[in-house]
Amino acid sequence: MVLIAQITDLHLGFPDGCAGETNRLRLDRTLAALVALDPLPDLLLATGDLSEFGDRQSYEHLRDVLAGLPFPVHFALGNHDQRAAFHAAFPEAPFAEGFLHYAIETPALRLLVLDTLEIDRHGGGFCEVRAAWLTARLDEAPDKPTLIVQHHPPIEVGIAWMNTDPAEPWVERLASCLRGRANVVGLICGHLHRAIAAQWEGLTVTVCPATAPQVALDLRAIDPAHPDARAMIVADPPGFALHWWNGRQIVTHWQTCEVHEVLARFDVQRQPLIERLLAERPALT
Repeated sequence: MVLIAQITDLHLGFPDGCAGETNRLRLDRTLAALVALDPLPDLLLATGDLSEFGDRQSYEHLRDVLAGLPFPVHFALGNHDQRAAFHAAFPEAPFAEGFLHYAIETPALRLLVLDTLEIDRHGGGFCEVRAAWLTARLDEAPDKPTLIVQHHPPIEVGIAWMNTDPAEPWVERLASCLRGRANVVGLICGHLHRAIAAQWEGLTVTVCPATAPQVALDLRAIDPAHPDARAMIVADPPGFALHWWNGRQIVTHWQTCEVHEVLARFDVQRQPLIERLLAERPALT
């Protein structure tokens, strides 16, 4: 079993980079929820838009915030990030060919973290250099279960101002690397500030909600020439994802960081129910 926690879209430094800024407080709530988990995650992925402005101060602030966590943290970069400033704050980050792409090896599962940052572009990018790197890594271990990790989802999700166009060249370039790879077990992303799941190229793509405020759910078409006062960003609670590799498949759970009212507990009154349910599944008893 491998248990992977994911946070995304931290946007530290907004609005003013102070210790009490809203996004820092939301991140603190999320990390507190992760540290309280039992069992603890084996690792934490922070999948991009780590900083609002891509400044070194925000990345150094992030380093301090994450210090002392009881699990290792691995990063991907998003469209708000800047590679040079991030690398200055995290000099140990495994850059190759100018990109933050690398493999994370566990005994049961391999993770390939991709760099989809395209400077001066809100949407993703995936050039021939990055495609060649991914192809080489996939060729190294063709039989090991492999999870793809990146910031930008390669899917159209219906939120018009945040959509990825399926015809974007980077999407096809990524797809061509992954087609026919039976060992690729899923693709996890951030960027959209919502919990989303979709099928793409035979893979399940999951999107993690943000620790920063979320994107509003609105599936109407949008006309950039006619502002319609629709909600764009909402103050829903911060969230995270847990990806559980059970040896056969990736199972994703999403959780919000808020008070959850308990309506039932495992006590003596419910003991017969639990015994009966587990007896139906002898492999789990």
